[in-house]
Amino acid sequence: MAALLVAGFALVACGGSPSNGGSTATKYTVGVSNTLTGNGWREEMICSIKAQAKASGVVSKVIIANRTTDAAGQIADIRNLISSGANVIVINPSDRDALNSVIKQATDKGIVVVAVDQAVSEPSAYVVTNDQVAYGNLGADWLAKKLGGKGNIIEMRGINGVPADTDRHQGLTAALAKYPNIKVVKQTFTNWSLDPAAQQMKDIFSSGIKFDGIWTSGIDSTVVDQFQSSNKPFVPIVGADNNKFVQELATLKDKGLTGAAVTNPPPIGGAGLAVGLATLQKSHSYDHVIHLTPQVWDNTTADGAAKLAQTYDSTLDPYYSVAFDVKPYTTYTKQDLIACQGPG
Repeated sequence: MAALLVAGFALVACGGSPSNGGSTATKYTVGVSNTLTGNGWREEMICSIKAQAKASGVVSKVIIANRTTDAAGQIADIRNLISSGANVIVINPSDRDALNSVIKQATDKGIVVVAVDQAVSEPSAYVVTNDQVAYGNLGADWLAKKLGGKGNIIEMRGINGVPADTDRHQGLTAALAKYPNIKVVKQTFTNWSLDPAAQQMKDIFSSGIKFDGIWTSGIDSTVVDQFQSSNKPFVPIVGADNNKFVQELATLKDKGLTGAAVTNPPPIGGAGLAVGLATLQKSHSYDHVIHLTPQVWDNTTADGAAKLAQTYDSTLDPYYSVAFDVKPYTTYTKQDLIACQGPG
């Protein structure tokens, strides 16, 4: 994973023969633009793209622009990917609208552009994402019901202004509109990073703010860890289907932890590449917008507890999602994802 943290471009795979048993000669170059490093979810997303590129048997090269940057930096990275001869570019966009002109520049050249995880508004791009509005709505609704429709909650968001954060907040706001006695008494932006989230929880404990529950945009196990290290009694916590949080929900209920994981699979990256390659090859026609429907796994019901126990995976990184594929789009194995190797 250390290689993924290097800013700029890295040629990560080249050459090789089809790995899916087919006879089609490898010929396509795949570009990837990611703007957040040091995040397990994004690392798994990139690994899924590399694994799907290899499994497809039609990719000769994967070029990754992987650095923490803003929309201006991502525009520069996408331009470089265009110049590098990419046939498909998979992006996790830093902004819904700001990338439109460079995306149009790419698609006008016949490059297939697929936005994954977060949406863009450029109509020539394909969008393959989890339904992020539903993600926020489902988790907030579960939390409100768990609190009996009244109480104070903390909202721990992601990166201010990026599409997924805006959509999740929209979903949370819509859900809480049905519960006028639920109040958001503190809102933070964690940047989907562990250290800021940990410090924010320490500050919240020190502030004396009274709260009854916490909704997080995926920085969940970090919050649980802070409750434990500060010796504070748990409140209900909502997070994502991250491996460590799933394990905590499955094992810490007898210590007072109640919570729910809302699914948000990083292999949406590999799914996006599969859509892009099929579009490029004209082997399948896809809608320009594809949304996965998230699920809620809570540890307060028998079905939810069973799902959590079944999906925790000790072979995966603690900060990976427990999801290793997105069917029917991805065709690689879990071993392929863990190996995190592209073609060659």
